[in-house]
Amino acid sequence: MTATDPLPYPLPMSDLPQGAGRTLLLGGFSLGFALGGFFDGILLHQILQWHHLLSGLASPAFADIGVQILADGVFHALMYVIAAVGLWLLWRGRPGLGLIGGRRLMGWALLGFGVWHVLDGLMSHWLLGLHRIRMDVEDKLFWDLLWFFVFGVAVMLAGWLLTRADSGLPGGRSRVPVLLALAVGLAGAVATLPPPGATATLVLFRPGTAPAEALAALASVDGRTVWSDPTGQLWAIDMADGGSTLGLYRHLYRQGALLVSNGVVPAGCLDWFRPAPGLAAASRNAGSRPAAL
Repeated sequence: MTATDPLPYPLPMSDLPQGAGRTLLLGGFSLGFALGGFFDGILLHQILQWHHLLSGLASPAFADIGVQILADGVFHALMYVIAAVGLWLLWRGRPGLGLIGGRRLMGWALLGFGVWHVLDGLMSHWLLGLHRIRMDVEDKLFWDLLWFFVFGVAVMLAGWLLTRADSGLPGGRSRVPVLLALAVGLAGAVATLPPPGATATLVLFRPGTAPAEALAALASVDGRTVWSDPTGQLWAIDMADGGSTLGLYRHLYRQGALLVSNGVVPAGCLDWFRPAPGLAAASRNAGSRPAAL
């Protein structure tokens, strides 16, 4: 650290006290998180008007523009609350600024900004389907991924690098392995995307799923059945009408899908942790009967 450094970086994280210093970092993160929400809402909802908060919901109840604007207003009100909490934490933790330094505080604010966009992409765009970045284009996934990596992953990485910018900190030399691991992870996620023009998708259901349940789930996402294995657990469907394979997780998770190909987010894999319906029912029945003597 030099005497002219406008953002001093005095103490490593392990030496920070539990009080004001950590409160200040949490305040910076909260304020950055709220600013990420404001950036999304003001730029995309109002200036560019690419989407509203609930633009992806097909229910007629959400078709009215007044309802959409109301939802945007509630969203911004929530961001105001989070920003107010962040400012309050910054005020409470102000005595710790000399301990953590402005550089680390700025880094945590950038981490909060990036985390907002990562959570928005994972939850609002792909798992819940509340909206997409651009609702007026065919290639919605491209814009989702662009926003996810530029304003989410890249900003989080910049914030993390800023918090580790002082080479004198313990562990400062560990940046290269972490960056390589992050690059491999991002490359692996991008590699799971289907090649241009590919429309076939494989869907693996859990054991015990009835064919009628599988067909109903596939029909709910407008998938055209191409092939099924004899067990009825593995299906190939065609999404030629421009449907998103990421939407399959939202619909099929409740139907018992274990894995959907051609998707960046393997959320369906979490279904491995749910007990099979027959086993759950058997367990409940066994628990309700007295033990045999």
